[in-house]
Amino acid sequence: MTSADPALALIDLDRYPVDDPTSEVLATVIATGRAQLAESGYAELPAFVTPEAIEALVADAAAHAPRAHRSTGPGTAYLELPDEEAFAENHPRRRWMPYDVGAVAYDLIGLDSPLRAVYESDAVLGLIEAILDRGQIYRYADPFGALNLAVMGEGDQLQWHFDQTDFVVSLAVQSAAEGGAFEVVPKVRADHDEHYDIVERVLDGDATGIVTLPMVAGTLLVFEGRRSLHRVSPIAGSVLRHVGLLGYDTAPGTQSSELLRAIRYGRTMPHDVPPNHWPAA
Repeated sequence: MTSADPALALIDLDRYPVDDPTSEVLATVIATGRAQLAESGYAELPAFVTPEAIEALVADAAAHAPRAHRSTGPGTAYLELPDEEAFAENHPRRRWMPYDVGAVAYDLIGLDSPLRAVYESDAVLGLIEAILDRGQIYRYADPFGALNLAVMGEGDQLQWHFDQTDFVVSLAVQSAAEGGAFEVVPKVRADHDEHYDIVERVLDGDATGIVTLPMVAGTLLVFEGRRSLHRVSPIAGSVLRHVGLLGYDTAPGTQSSELLRAIRYGRTMPHDVPPNHWPAA
């Protein structure tokens, strides 16, 4: 690993020596992450970046937040239109819940952004690949969804849901003043059983089995969201909640559909390079 990787100046290399693949410390990090994933469906890497890097990420997020496109509306726990003929009216697949979130697309994030540096780092990719232990992983090819800055403020929330991808990687940048908790019911779904009874109880307000993962700036989280029910609780106060969402897949060439782009980013055609000003001329 060489210093040509700008992310190495941001990462706490004493705790996470990603610049030395032979390090025993790194081997322990990987083993611990794999064990967490197997047990709970998520692996937390606290203080992944230095305090100075957090300051830079916070300033960068504040500069980019005005570029966020807002998505709002009702959504289901399964992020799809329900089959009304196949499921009863109050079935979990037919339950609609509100969501409100802003997202800054990859093509709007500056080339000198520290968040971009972390995402484009081969060292970071290698660490995530090792923790997942699923073989080679690839960055998304999608110019919108490869890297996002999620921006959430007063009244925003994400409904209880399962992801449509096997795993998500996030970097916490800034927590809200109130609310914005990342709440998880780990490993609800199985190949042979959707466990609709558990989902129904959670949607009805039963807190049994819910785990709250603290939103601590600098934490890198590898999360298997396809099997774990999760949400971001409603936010209060004037402090924005900022999270970097880093897109990887086990296959190359992952792209978003034009419909998804239109809904999530308000556009279908990407910028060739991030504009210096927003709205772009």
